[in-house]
Amino acid sequence: MDKVRANAADAVADIPDGASLAVGGFGLSGIPGVLIQALHAQGTTGLEVVSNNCGVDGRGLGVLLADRRIARVTGSYVGENKEFARQYLSGELEVELVPQGTLAERLRAGGAGIPAFYTPAGVGTQVARGGLPWRYRPDGRVALASPPRETRDFAGRAYVLEHGITTDFALVRAWRGDRHGNLVFRKSAANFNPLAATAGRITVAEVEQLVEPGELSPDEVHLPGIFVQRIVVLTPAEAADKQIEHLSLSTSSARGTVRA
Repeated sequence: MDKVRANAADAVADIPDGASLAVGGFGLSGIPGVLIQALHAQGTTGLEVVSNNCGVDGRGLGVLLADRRIARVTGSYVGENKEFARQYLSGELEVELVPQGTLAERLRAGGAGIPAFYTPAGVGTQVARGGLPWRYRPDGRVALASPPRETRDFAGRAYVLEHGITTDFALVRAWRGDRHGNLVFRKSAANFNPLAATAGRITVAEVEQLVEPGELSPDEVHLPGIFVQRIVVLTPAEAADKQIEHLSLSTSSARGTVRA
């Protein structure tokens, strides 16, 4: 039952070229940066990634992207990463853009064993009709477009069929976890990490704080250990290494304070 691995390199050592990955995080919040760096260091390539976004230039999944290790991305957001946009528009990267709520539900459905579901998101758009560019040619023409989706009426309202997502592996980051794999996520890191974790056939979690079995109350566990196969404990420096995409400052004239 002890799922703790010696280090991140050991935890990702069997991820092969061409593997599919569900990766947690929201922007730079809650990204499994140590596991991503370990995967980059071992040279794995041709990856098919499912993630809300693809990190930023030089951080998160952006590290793998910059070295052409990612072949395909299923995500919601291209912004904040110029290299992502460049590779996509130049035909070097295949990208399936999905409405954010739909992506979350596709991951949740896959993890719950639900093969498909209907949603109103995307009805009347190219999401339903098909034709969204998945891959461009170098000359800017569309090389591969999304297929049309099945639509159906329920109670007089149109819905589009979406498929659940499962992946070979999942990489996630948690605030606390025990040796059995029970995890607790903190604030924004709880957005996509639990969903990505359930979608992976083998889930690897990096945790900031490791506790012994029984120390976590069942009421505070966000993800049961049955979904997690490997745990990597971060060093204090690794746990503290967090960045913000955009830091906004506001000055209070009444109190003369500056807040981040």
